[in-house]
Amino acid sequence: ARKKKGSLSINSDNIFPIIKKWLYSDHDIFIREVVSNACDAVTKLRKLSLIGEYEEPEDCKYRIDVIASPNDKTLTFIDNGIGMT
Repeated sequence: ARKKKGSLSINSDNIFPIIKKWLYSDHDIFIREVVSNACDAVTKLRKLSLIGEYEEPEDCKYRIDVIASPNDKTLTFIDNGIGMT
């Protein structure tokens, strides 16, 4: 089989509607992904504390909060993990 080299360029204006429609059209998948990302953020910060690269506050309790606001028709996801890096 012949191999061809090339490059691929993606314009984010074009790709995000596709991702939104096909990947996140099922609300359960979207919510699971957001909660999974929050779990990853908390786990990473905890691991950093275990290897001495982060000093946890003494009373540290890792959390993932999901707040439903029926009036605003929103869900808010909050964690106290590593944050956006």
